[in-house]
Amino acid sequence: MPEHLEKNPENYQEIDPLTSLLSEWSDAEAEEEEFRSEFFQGLSGRRKKAALTFSIICGTTIGLHLVSWGIWVIVAIAVFVTLQTLRLMFAKVKQQDSLLAHESMAEAPTVSLLVAAKNEEAVIGNLVKMLFQLDYPQDKYEVLVVNDNSTDKTGIILDQLATQYQQLKIVHRDKNATGGKSGALNQVLPLTKGDIIAVFDADAKVTNDLLRRVVPMFAEEKIGGVQVRKAIANYNDNFWTQGQAIEMALDSYFQQQRIACHGIGELRGNGQFVRRTALESCGGWNEETITDDLDLTIRLHLDQWDIGLLESPAVGEEGVTNAVSLWHQRNRWGEGGYQRYLDYWRFILSNRLSWPKKFDLLFFFFVQYILPTAAIPDLVMTITRQRLPLIAPLTSLTLTLAFWGMFTGLRRAKRETGMKIGFSESLKMIGQSLQGMIYLIHWFIVIPSVAIRMSIRPKRLKWVKTVHEGASEENLGLEAN
Repeated sequence: MPEHLEKNPENYQEIDPLTSLLSEWSDAEAEEEEFRSEFFQGLSGRRKKAALTFSIICGTTIGLHLVSWGIWVIVAIAVFVTLQTLRLMFAKVKQQDSLLAHESMAEAPTVSLLVAAKNEEAVIGNLVKMLFQLDYPQDKYEVLVVNDNSTDKTGIILDQLATQYQQLKIVHRDKNATGGKSGALNQVLPLTKGDIIAVFDADAKVTNDLLRRVVPMFAEEKIGGVQVRKAIANYNDNFWTQGQAIEMALDSYFQQQRIACHGIGELRGNGQFVRRTALESCGGWNEETITDDLDLTIRLHLDQWDIGLLESPAVGEEGVTNAVSLWHQRNRWGEGGYQRYLDYWRFILSNRLSWPKKFDLLFFFFVQYILPTAAIPDLVMTITRQRLPLIAPLTSLTLTLAFWGMFTGLRRAKRETGMKIGFSESLKMIGQSLQGMIYLIHWFIVIPSVAIRMSIRPKRLKWVKTVHEGASEENLGLEAN
């Protein structure tokens, strides 16, 4: 017996190994329960965390200008950015070209297709018709549409369609319904029977082989969700829609490379598929976030699931056609993306994520949020102290990666259409990538604006949607031309 216990035998108690093991299990269960209970962080503390983060970014940037060794900190960060950039650029992407055979349809999982619609009279009818033309057994999938207190003819159109398609289920929500899009999806989820839950925006455009391409990806047990590559259906409208199409190619490239590096695959709302067991394990959709897809992305990864990307076929959607609409849409996206880091930072840093996923999230948080925000104090110090911008090397590295990503993403999209890429086509893609670089400048305005606004003003949650006008279906896929 240890000496200190011999002197105080009343403190000695023999520990049964089984009791010790049960205690460890109990502690683990308590930790898991705490994790589940804090999945939805709500609005509490977001403004304070945003203000603290903004202050740290500005203070650090100014401080690095004032100390002689600040440049060496930038060099160290540049090494980190360079290594991750090279990893992303040279990661080998796994080809996913499986197609569910017709003879295997009898064993195929059931799929529930969900659409949350608010004032979508221009597009909802076309989407419902497309969804009922999918090449998949009729008894293996269902379509559920939530009419969320629309004030136009959306509800009337849906009720008429329900008389044509017996498998179509319509849920009408009144003005007292809460939770926005997430609330609409949560309300209809108990009515579904699918093993896989899919979500489409009302302006989505799909090909009839979509389910036969997506479903095989769920054969891998770790896959909790799959995002279908998004394409801009009205690509040819103007500069803004062309820029969005190029941006979608960039996003697809990053998604593929991140997944290849064992990083984070992300959901994008329109064309997202989630395994029912994974969705229920995560608690459904968060009704206290403005970007339900990005929030669910983090919770799936924290719950030990992976998210895959289906490169082809793409799901089409309307791009916004003017700068004002783009500004409002991207502010919402930027704020939603920022929210998830503020909400789940403790879990992100915990052992619930692998090191490659942590590394990936850190890199993209730095590139997407820290660098654009740091550009403000960096510019102020550059002007007042009459010296070169301190973060210029970092910005140059990320812009180089963005240009490469747009070029490669466009090339992959073109190849999916069977197009042969020659010298003239390569030159055209270079021109498109340069156009995309000009278009992406808006993010350097959006992100600092979001960071400042979140620091000083609390967010009131409401359904914010893009107005859809009914883009021509024949334009689908022109982002690859």
